[in-house]
Amino acid sequence: MTISCVLVANRGEIARRIFHTCRLLGLRTVAVYSDADASAPFVGEADSSVALGGLSAAESYLKVEAIIAAALHSGADAIHPGYGFLSENAAFAQSVVDAGLVWIGPTAANIRAMGTKVEAKELARAAGVPTLPSATVGTDSVLWDDAAALVGFPLLVKASAGGGGKGMRAVHSASDLHEAIAGAQREAAASFGDGTVFLEHLLTGPRHIEIQIFGDTHGNVVHLFERECSIQRRHQKIVEEAPSSAVSPALRQQMGEASLSLAKSIGYIGAGTVEYLLDADGSFYFLEMNTRLQVEHPVTECITRTDLVRWQIDVANGHPLPLTQDQITAEGHAIEVRLYAEDPANGYLPSVGTLHRFQPAHTKGVRWDSGVETGSVVSPHYDPMLAKVISHAPTRQQAAAVLCRELQGTAVHGVVTNAASLASILGDPAFLAGDTTTAFLELHGHVLSPSLRGEVREAHLAAIIVARAQQHRSTDGLWGFAPSGWRNLSTQGQRFTVVGADAAVVGSGLGLGPGAVSEQDNADRRTVIEYQRVGERLTWTVGAGSVGARSAVVVPRGEGVWLVTGAAGQSFVVSVGTKTSAEGERWWANTAHGQTSIEVAPRFTVPSALAAGSGTTAPVPGRIVAVSVAVGDVVEEGQVLVVLEAMKMEHTIRASGPATVTEVRVATGDQVDARQVLVVLE
Repeated sequence: MTISCVLVANRGEIARRIFHTCRLLGLRTVAVYSDADASAPFVGEADSSVALGGLSAAESYLKVEAIIAAALHSGADAIHPGYGFLSENAAFAQSVVDAGLVWIGPTAANIRAMGTKVEAKELARAAGVPTLPSATVGTDSVLWDDAAALVGFPLLVKASAGGGGKGMRAVHSASDLHEAIAGAQREAAASFGDGTVFLEHLLTGPRHIEIQIFGDTHGNVVHLFERECSIQRRHQKIVEEAPSSAVSPALRQQMGEASLSLAKSIGYIGAGTVEYLLDADGSFYFLEMNTRLQVEHPVTECITRTDLVRWQIDVANGHPLPLTQDQITAEGHAIEVRLYAEDPANGYLPSVGTLHRFQPAHTKGVRWDSGVETGSVVSPHYDPMLAKVISHAPTRQQAAAVLCRELQGTAVHGVVTNAASLASILGDPAFLAGDTTTAFLELHGHVLSPSLRGEVREAHLAAIIVARAQQHRSTDGLWGFAPSGWRNLSTQGQRFTVVGADAAVVGSGLGLGPGAVSEQDNADRRTVIEYQRVGERLTWTVGAGSVGARSAVVVPRGEGVWLVTGAAGQSFVVSVGTKTSAEGERWWANTAHGQTSIEVAPRFTVPSALAAGSGTTAPVPGRIVAVSVAVGDVVEEGQVLVVLEAMKMEHTIRASGPATVTEVRVATGDQVDARQVLVVLE
């Protein structure tokens, strides 16, 4: 059968990437989608689409029978699984073939052979590939300590059936072992439908190197060189590049031959990646083999001038590989970063919401594989990756510089992103020197919140200006905004006054220092803040010309505001609140990066406060997977209270200090909103 119509059993940028090649080949395309993705860009790009229903992956993209039925109903003759979800599910691959459809991927036997990391390690050893000490653990916690002793600390708890950092925990001491295993098992079961985990010895500061391989039905197997994916957060890659600055030609050949040996031993067909840890002494150890296309495949495509999705379709059509090993060459250097809706400076907390603006800079030499556009909704139900951004240039330094400029020039409004952090990584001296081990973010933590101090200060002040304008509106002639957007109550610039015995303290973090203007006497120092807005742009000046004009893009959001400040376009979601007493108004602004408070004059009666309720709250919308405390429990600092699952990751909510649990407002299985109170402590 020659493929004429492809159903992509995936979503977002993955589906769009595959649709792109299908269009080039003149193939019809079919999208499947969940209720949460009904208006997503990938759905409209396909020639036809089929609704799967549901919101979570388990209710939609993991439903084998529904996907096959969609293919048969829509007239598709082939299914491409993308990467993630069912892409490495042997039963799904076999069901596709049994239904008379073409499976665009490795055979079910290939997937099964490498389907669990435990069995894959055994096959790798048999093929002569070096491996690290490991041990499988079951549900009997009594045996966990024995398994850990066999492997040795430090170690990794890893999901046997998955990847992408899901179901993975680093453990450095026996006291943390049981909590790590239990959490990994829950996360693995939720992400892959299989809670099996194993322990593997953890190398300190290795590099993560992977080899792209490809096989066909004619017995040909080749590799397309290596990628380095060492810079990771939560064991999930965020920066990938090809080639690696640490791999010599001799080592490249050695790792390539080891990968081909493993692939040939199982008769591998299609795209695959063999992943290794590279130690400082040049030793390398097998991690796993991914029987699918990888998220980072574009860097390989860039340096080899290939289209790996086209190779997949050609192999599925029974054609031989288009190039032999000797014909595959590399040119230049490519770097890919994963743009996420998350806050690196706040534990990579995911961010959900509507993208009011999504505007890439489109620098020459940069490729975007994106799943979103302006107006898209970032849902709590899936991984928060917005796009892969890839640069290709003659040298590594040039590729990094081009990609850094692209990130700095790109506007993403509506959610917090890691764009500024990624740009900071690309410009960091250690990165440019090629010092990119898996410990990079631990050793260079400053890249997670580059130059945030000034931007946080400005974000807080802008939020207070906007919130005060909303609260007082016509009371003092100010302008405000309605839920649907800005409402202009005055065309002129406005002012208000910050007051206090010590303006530098009262305006904590606002930069109100010795230059503050004294309008009355020394006991009542006041600083005038003048501001105006045009569209979404708020511009203000602090003091009598003591500081230049500042500005931010400001958008109302619930109880606070969302805004973008600074040249790098740093995004913040700011909650604002106020308290009124006989002494006046005390306003404050909160972000994950701290709090600012100011006193405002003249004194008014404020209609209502905007402050959030007391108690330990949910950082993001999600589902409660574990409640570890009950009413009356006395907890210590750092003790686990609740575990929340959101965007395919677990978030552990811990006590900030000694306290007594006076109320537990959630139970396992509950769906909660961001800022919803979970546990009340006293």
